[in-house]
Amino acid sequence: MTEEKTQKTGEKQEKQAKAEKVKAKKAAPKKAKSKRRSVVAGNAYVHAGFNNTIITLTDTTGETIAWSSAGSCGFKGARKSTPYAAQVAAETATGKAKIFGLEKVNVYVRGIGPGREQAIRGLHIAGLSLETITDLTPIPHNGCRQKKSRRV
Repeated sequence: MTEEKTQKTGEKQEKQAKAEKVKAKKAAPKKAKSKRRSVVAGNAYVHAGFNNTIITLTDTTGETIAWSSAGSCGFKGARKSTPYAAQVAAETATGKAKIFGLEKVNVYVRGIGPGREQAIRGLHIAGLSLETITDLTPIPHNGCRQKKSRRV
């Protein structure tokens, strides 16, 4: 008889412990949902290579908000390096950045690929206000060492 009572009291204690755990979980403060930051002005970096065009949109401190490339938009092979693919990539990146409230950008272009001009037009068509356009294409000051002259 005493064994039955101890089993019943043990079961009651277990039930109480479970109930307290459930209450503790419910009473615990919930994590606040991370609020999307609002970015009005930022920078747009266009890397126009011969094989692909990559567009990165950042805030003024340089933290990436959104990016897109011709390859990530579904273009493959030779179609990746077309001006149309660059425009689609720019519009896709702008669409992602609009969620954060991006409106004005300073555009920095690097490279001499075929999608260079069209990527800038794509940013404008998608609704961004272009403040400045800066060319950051690297230019060799002296270049590689020349081939030695041929002696006949």
